[in-house]
Amino acid sequence: MTKPLTPADAVAYMDRWTEVEARQAQLDRDETLETRFRQLCALFDARHLFPVDESREREAEILRERWRRLREAYRSG
Repeated sequence: MTKPLTPADAVAYMDRWTEVEARQAQLDRDETLETRFRQLCALFDARHLFPVDESREREAEILRERWRRLREAYRSG
């Protein structure tokens, strides 16, 4: 069993993540456009490594329908 998280522990945790995010932002700014493009291409090339999600299109259709209803409700109000 782990010890409870104290307020001081939570603050220290958030401070560390703030530092991590700042460092990542700096690394992102320092990357060349060419490196970013190569990384993006590598992601696209790796798409075959992941299984196809059969339910994705069905879920996307449900979301489109929800947004359609929201737009209609907003326009009629």
